[in-house]
Amino acid sequence: MIYLKTEEDLVFLRESGEIVAKALGEVAKCVQPGVTTKYIDQIAEDFIRSYGAEPSFLNYGGFPASLCISVNEVVVHGFPSEKTILKDGDIVSVDCGAKKNGFHGDSAYTFRVGDVKQEVVALLRATKESLYMGIEQAVEGKRIGDIGNAVQTYCQRRGYSVVREMVGHGVGRELHEDPEVPNYGKHGAGPQLKAGMVIAIEPMINMGSKNIIIGRNGWEVRTADRKPSAHFENTIAIRKNGAAEILTSFDHIKEVLGDRFI
Repeated sequence: MIYLKTEEDLVFLRESGEIVAKALGEVAKCVQPGVTTKYIDQIAEDFIRSYGAEPSFLNYGGFPASLCISVNEVVVHGFPSEKTILKDGDIVSVDCGAKKNGFHGDSAYTFRVGDVKQEVVALLRATKESLYMGIEQAVEGKRIGDIGNAVQTYCQRRGYSVVREMVGHGVGRELHEDPEVPNYGKHGAGPQLKAGMVIAIEPMINMGSKNIIIGRNGWEVRTADRKPSAHFENTIAIRKNGAAEILTSFDHIKEVLGDRFI
């Protein structure tokens, strides 16, 4: 069932979204060679709790951390670890969720670590741009398929592939609600977008094949060919007679990264 949010609900969703956005800004300060992914996870958890919120991911379905931190060929759901140390040339997707006043925010950004190959930077840039292509389609009266088609078309024209098995989703009192929001699809297909819907759009785009494999822990998703994957996500609200409202902007990340912002 798709739950339409009231204006009162949106006040709380904005607050949770802003906490997530600020938490990713804190993460941006410490993503550098030599840092463990476990350290980044602790920074984010402490920050989220300092705002009176809870990490949405911690213990969700048994997930053991506050962030999903996915390095290079890991698409999503990477476990933070003391053993995983970021090195020059890596890319790292950081997916963050926070819950406050009963509502969740959810966002992800893929960071560069040191000096990254230009072909990989191009993948990151195209993935982020495709997110905004999808958001442009997220208006009242259009359909879920219009969002996915925009993401798919933009990325495939640039030679990249779209992960099929992992999709975006509704966001609200539950971290994952209906509807599913694939990053592929046909114009005019799927549920119609209505004012009050809140969804997470999250392109997961691979440099090589679209095929993925699930790790032994049952969570970590990797590209089958071990080529890099990028992931960007915003939670948005469908508004009456207007453009979607982004609830989890990347502005705080941009403030930290400056000219390194993708």
